[in-house]
Amino acid sequence: MGSTSADAENNTTSGAVDGVGRRDLIKRSAALGLAAVPATGFLSACASGGGEDTEKPAQGSKTAKNPLGVAADAPMEFVLFNGGFGKEYGEDAVKVYEKSFPKSKVTFTATQKIQSTLQPRFNGGTPPDLIDNSGAEQMDMGVLVGQKQLADLTPLLDAPSFDDPDKKVRDTLRPGIVEMGQFDGDPVYVLYYAYTTYGVWYSQKALDQLEVEYPETWDDMLAVCEKAKKKGVAGWTYPGQYPYYIPFSLYAMIGKVGGADVLKAIDNLEPNAWKHPAVKACFEAYYELYRKGYVLKGTPGLSHTQSQAAWAEGKALFIPNGSWVENESAEVIPDDFGVSIGAPSGLDSSDKMPFGTLWASGAEPFVVPANAKNPSGGMEQLRIMLGEESSRNFTSKVKSLSALDGGTDGIELTPGLTSGVAALEKAGDNILNPRIQDWYVALQKEKIGTGGIGEMMAGRLTPAEAIKKIQGYADEAAKDDSIKHYKHA
Repeated sequence: MGSTSADAENNTTSGAVDGVGRRDLIKRSAALGLAAVPATGFLSACASGGGEDTEKPAQGSKTAKNPLGVAADAPMEFVLFNGGFGKEYGEDAVKVYEKSFPKSKVTFTATQKIQSTLQPRFNGGTPPDLIDNSGAEQMDMGVLVGQKQLADLTPLLDAPSFDDPDKKVRDTLRPGIVEMGQFDGDPVYVLYYAYTTYGVWYSQKALDQLEVEYPETWDDMLAVCEKAKKKGVAGWTYPGQYPYYIPFSLYAMIGKVGGADVLKAIDNLEPNAWKHPAVKACFEAYYELYRKGYVLKGTPGLSHTQSQAAWAEGKALFIPNGSWVENESAEVIPDDFGVSIGAPSGLDSSDKMPFGTLWASGAEPFVVPANAKNPSGGMEQLRIMLGEESSRNFTSKVKSLSALDGGTDGIELTPGLTSGVAALEKAGDNILNPRIQDWYVALQKEKIGTGGIGEMMAGRLTPAEAIKKIQGYADEAAKDDSIKHYKHA
């Protein structure tokens, strides 16, 4: 899911908010030292919390123009993560809501401190009606679902779409969006609003200057990095402070080499899943980047914005990231950079999936709390955002596709978006979607990403040591009865 923001928070209510922060689609809590609000603390707090407010949710009459039955005069509160996507698309969508329900008082807040701001309100039974649960302080979705803190969004999905009353909302969404919001059975607890392509991002201009093509095999990748090194340019960089960015390209490579079932076994916390030969081969391949000196010097100490700036300045060819990177780094990317995404390079012809296999999935998770006072209003705000107008507005302003299948007509796509759309077309049905990042947030970020892969890429663990350590983390999580476990159907 996205990038961390270290910028100062801007947080106001009733419509206007000042300043634009940075975004995290794959959210980082412990990596920023949020010891005061760990996921386990949130779990226990929710288990014992919930408040004593028994007031019934606001509800109005259902009509063709109001299919969710929003109470016309009920207040609606919307909390948006103020990151790399900014806040303007949310403010614009709120204006549409206010036009539809002029008697409603809407409170709109943009913040980077999602968990520390909202945890006390969940515990007290007074959460907002709609939350963009993203950023460094993203609340653990698996925990929220396990503790029954989220409303089932099926009424929204089965409601008529905002533009076509003959189409349900669910029928207007990109493939996989509904399934991503499911954790255990049919209920859908999360609506991922953005649609992200993950992979290896590069400058087409930089490759052209080196007179090389994007490498389809790892031998070719190493050859390109060696050629760049001779020109004084590093092959790779990544956010060393947040090394769980590395899986944005590494996981898809594992799936390409070993097949999608390898990633599903990892998601399922199956015994020895991390010991699969494809994992070993891909870890060893990435370790070669470190061992041969192809990683930009000082990368283990870089933040996400620092590594992206170094990449934009031409100090490194490749960076693992998501499609938000173009918007998040817009101020430092040169006009002629040619922002492009590459699918993971493979090993050889024995790979289980073809070149072009890509990790693409929903991002920017929106939720409606189970104890919201106006859950219908929260869902209606989402229904508005999934309309053509709001979706086009989102794409044009933040350089990202939305969950709406389409929504790009009449928009001049940026280089990165153009490249992302082309990558999706090339991938076809070969789309991967690792779920460990949203099923087990702390495990993925703090342990696998930081304690395992990050240590390996910094040269402090060998691939074999990293795999052993990560398998131990996964086994501990599998045996931990205090957390809810999820599996692929």
